[in-house]
Amino acid sequence: MNITRENREGQTAVIKVTVGESDYNEAVDKKLREYRRKANMPGFRPGMVPMSIINKTYRKSTIAETAYKMASDAVFEYIDKEKIDYVGDVLPSDEQGAFDFDNNTEHEFVFEIGLAPEVDIELSEKDKLTRYKIKITEEMHEGYRANFLRRYGRLVDVEAVVDDEAVTGVLDNGDIRVEEGYVGLVSLGEDVRKQFVGKKVGDEMTVNVNEIYPRESQRASVLGVKESELTGINPEFKFTIKQIRKFAEPELNEEFFKLAFPEGNVTDKAGLDKYIDDQIAADLARESEYVFTTEVRNFLLGKANLTMPEEFLKRWLFTVNEGKFSMEDIEKDFPAFLKMMKWNLVQKKLADKYEIKVEQDEILAEAKAYAAAQFAQYGMANIDDETLTKYANSILGRREEANKIIDHLYEKKVVEAVAPLVKVSNKTVTSEELGKIFEKMTE
Repeated sequence: MNITRENREGQTAVIKVTVGESDYNEAVDKKLREYRRKANMPGFRPGMVPMSIINKTYRKSTIAETAYKMASDAVFEYIDKEKIDYVGDVLPSDEQGAFDFDNNTEHEFVFEIGLAPEVDIELSEKDKLTRYKIKITEEMHEGYRANFLRRYGRLVDVEAVVDDEAVTGVLDNGDIRVEEGYVGLVSLGEDVRKQFVGKKVGDEMTVNVNEIYPRESQRASVLGVKESELTGINPEFKFTIKQIRKFAEPELNEEFFKLAFPEGNVTDKAGLDKYIDDQIAADLARESEYVFTTEVRNFLLGKANLTMPEEFLKRWLFTVNEGKFSMEDIEKDFPAFLKMMKWNLVQKKLADKYEIKVEQDEILAEAKAYAAAQFAQYGMANIDDETLTKYANSILGRREEANKIIDHLYEKKVVEAVAPLVKVSNKTVTSEELGKIFEKMTE
């Protein structure tokens, strides 16, 4: 077997593998004997088909299959032995000639690879980055506080609609009458809500059920019909208000604090305010860290200034996706894909340079944190460790989710390794200012 390599323009290389009869003959004969053992042809007992017939029927295709596999395996062994860094995958080359398995005993297979760029990044205090901290405003505090207390509040009767109350009344369009039609204004858009503002118990108004119940499943449930029957229903209903209720925050007494903080870590209003500010700070810190990570990523990519075999990568994407995407589709999304691939190369280089590793216990801890955040979105803050571990393991059981978590940990560790090597300035900004900064980073 003979292997040659030739570097080409466009940061690619062509690898040619010549497979001769002495390379594949033994493997081919073995496969043909196996075919004979299993062959079942009319006129012959199983396993007794003459080898001449087996050779005539299967030899050419077996040589083709065996020689290609040998060539393909040899390419990867060669790449590994020569320590060639490549991107994408090995592709059959456009230079591949025709095969003649009837007459030739040597067969040349031609492959192409995209060569990875060399990553060389030197860091010093001359390199400058900024870590932003978001200022906590009174508006943030009040908004978070209201959302938190809403979990423990109750609805109380009020005289009139002011903004986002819950309204109950009779819906009637002449064909359908619903005695207890409930409308939660907080979930509706401003244009729909404003028609209720100022209304009192006993008032009548005309409503469009398609607007106050935008989801078909919800609308069908309220009206007591099947979803398939909604089309024929007149959506204009007379709505007679029977009750108006508004959310009332819980009284900040001993009962509330025991319910909301069973561990006893918060026992009074001052403690509640501190808890809320701590939660906001944690949320904002995650947001700020994401922006800093983006800044570090952009900085390192600029520092590395990598060139890639772009045309090869486009062909590779088209080939591996087996026609799922056109070249036009690939061209459209290619800039984002190329940036991601460059970042993967930079990350790998720095992970090797700084001996960064991600351990299994770190992966589980990150998955548990991810699970806890998901539970928190539904107001479930105090989830026991056993439940979190079980949920985290189910997340890690999904390969795509597990890879996202591992990639995030590697990226986090790369950022942590880079930050002490450059000059990082701290700056406090508003949430709006940070949004504009991030927008510029991602242009």
